[in-house]
Amino acid sequence: MDNNQDKQGRALELPKPEHLMRLALSDSGFVFDPVTGNSFSVNGSGLAILRRLQQGTDLPGIVASLSEEFEVDILAAERDVIEFANLLRNTFR
Repeated sequence: MDNNQDKQGRALELPKPEHLMRLALSDSGFVFDPVTGNSFSVNGSGLAILRRLQQGTDLPGIVASLSEEFEVDILAAERDVIEFANLLRNTFR
């Protein structure tokens, strides 16, 4: 299984690294893209996902750490990461 596939083997298309790395993140969840001037807010789990994506963590690593940090089941954490990644991808289109 590829490191960016879900449990069913479906590929997860993550936002491009160059998009993720340029984002400025605040501890309060404010996200600013200096290239486009766009900004948005995320909750604690969204902020955790963004920080791990910026660090280059793969899907299994993100899911495992979120499951532990937020005390949620692995499948719920995976679903949340996939949904958030889809939202991010749409943000950068």
